[in-house]
Amino acid sequence: MQIQNLKKIKIPDKPGVYIFKHKREILYIGKATSLKNRVRSYFGKDLIATRGPLILDMVTKAKSIKWEETDSVLEALMLEANLIKKHQPYYNTKEKDDKSFLCVVITKEAMPQVLTIRARELKEHPYKLEFVRVLKVYGPFTNGRQLQEAMKIIRRIFPYRDDKSSKRDNYEFYKQLGLTPDINIPNEEYKKTIRNIKLFFEGKKKKVLQNLKKEMNALAKAHKFEKAGEVKRQIFALQHINDVALIKEDNANLNNFRAFALGDKGQGTHDASNHSGSLFRIEAYDIAHMSGKNMVGVMTVVEAGLPAQAGEIEKSEYKKFKIRTQAGSNDTGALREILERRFAHSEWTFPNLIVVDGSTAQINTAKKVLGKMGLHIPVVSVVKDERHRPTGIKGDAELGRKYEREILLANSEAHRFAVSYHKKMRGKNFLGLRK
Repeated sequence: MQIQNLKKIKIPDKPGVYIFKHKREILYIGKATSLKNRVRSYFGKDLIATRGPLILDMVTKAKSIKWEETDSVLEALMLEANLIKKHQPYYNTKEKDDKSFLCVVITKEAMPQVLTIRARELKEHPYKLEFVRVLKVYGPFTNGRQLQEAMKIIRRIFPYRDDKSSKRDNYEFYKQLGLTPDINIPNEEYKKTIRNIKLFFEGKKKKVLQNLKKEMNALAKAHKFEKAGEVKRQIFALQHINDVALIKEDNANLNNFRAFALGDKGQGTHDASNHSGSLFRIEAYDIAHMSGKNMVGVMTVVEAGLPAQAGEIEKSEYKKFKIRTQAGSNDTGALREILERRFAHSEWTFPNLIVVDGSTAQINTAKKVLGKMGLHIPVVSVVKDERHRPTGIKGDAELGRKYEREILLANSEAHRFAVSYHKKMRGKNFLGLRK
């Protein structure tokens, strides 16, 4: 599809889901805060740098674009997951490995729980999770971070039980926050909540509103005005969904695309020192092994000066990689593998800076991988002495000075996480549990 064809289409500046099609075949489905801006981002000067060759191929093949508006980004997130699951578009399934994606699971028990579970766990045990049976599964959702934000919004409207709030020690805390139902709530009343959550995930917000209005009127007629007031607040919350966090995340992803492809001067590089007010994101990588055995790699994230555990970003931003292609103590080969695997995930937020452990060899390895993928992200390395203490930062001198504290923090986090993961894998191998 050509940019001149896009100019003829009046795409709304509203949230929703867009669909790239070739005749009657659905090629790709995505969601957006602004349909107009997101679709336009696919026609930048350097799409291959922002989304990779697969998406470039998809845009070239596409003959038309359809879209469906939603009232909020939250609803766009739900609609996108439902449509991808229904149609299984070729470029959605090829672009990403959905085993690492999150699904929302509603359990089959007297007081159902609402859980977020990795898709791979569900593939291994589709009808049972540890001690509970599965009633309903939604997803997989392509952006785990956005799903976590979405669940916070939904839970404030419809308080539900999960694996954390169900524990006796945690119940009072979640109850005071209004995130879990009263322990004495009648089963039938809680089932209404679960029914409304299911309808919302199925994209049937109008039906949810109808149910709530009917319930509110019945409560008012029975002079249960306090309960009617609670339902009225749910109705208002659904009609005025506050999904600022989702909008912020979606816009951050779009800014990543623009930084690579839509610069005013047509630049193809990502300027890490000028990130247009968005949070500065650093990704650090490290390798761990013992004489080449049980080799693993990790990725950690520091954003706005904080690691995942301390900041607002989710722990799921930290990634683990079992090294598949390297034998022996080949650290640069292992680094190459994990970078290739990481940047195959174009749905993950791109960093402003990459930190590797080592020296010139590691920097060159990272730059080669990025160059092959058409990506332009600055790389620095943390050089250490024989006692593994940092002695300097190699690479971009300006970024090294400006973000020295954050770079060293990211590197330290990566080392800690890699050692922890390696110990775990070593233990599994010793016990004969490793697959």
